[in-house]
Amino acid sequence: MANKKIIIREVFVAKPGQASKLAKLFKKSFAADPNMPSVKIMTDLVGNYNTVIMEMEVNSLAEFEKFMDEYKSGNMDPKLAEEMSQYHDMFLTGRREIFQVLD
Repeated sequence: MANKKIIIREVFVAKPGQASKLAKLFKKSFAADPNMPSVKIMTDLVGNYNTVIMEMEVNSLAEFEKFMDEYKSGNMDPKLAEEMSQYHDMFLTGRREIFQVLD
């Protein structure tokens, strides 16, 4: 049986005027760590306004859980950690979507 891929999407509805700032902050934070999984940052083109999506592909939920544990451990540049601590002020709501990729 082939190893299934899993897509994780973090979907945020940013406060008005904050979507591009939030997207840039996410992009900067993931580019700073070469050990992070491949992440795409997307913003709405059509659909709900002020939507920012952070999407990553992992091999398993265990891999995602490990990534989240490492992120929560705070092992990042202190200046970047300070910037990331402010992301909660940039969005109204969010949700996580998890999809299994079928062969």
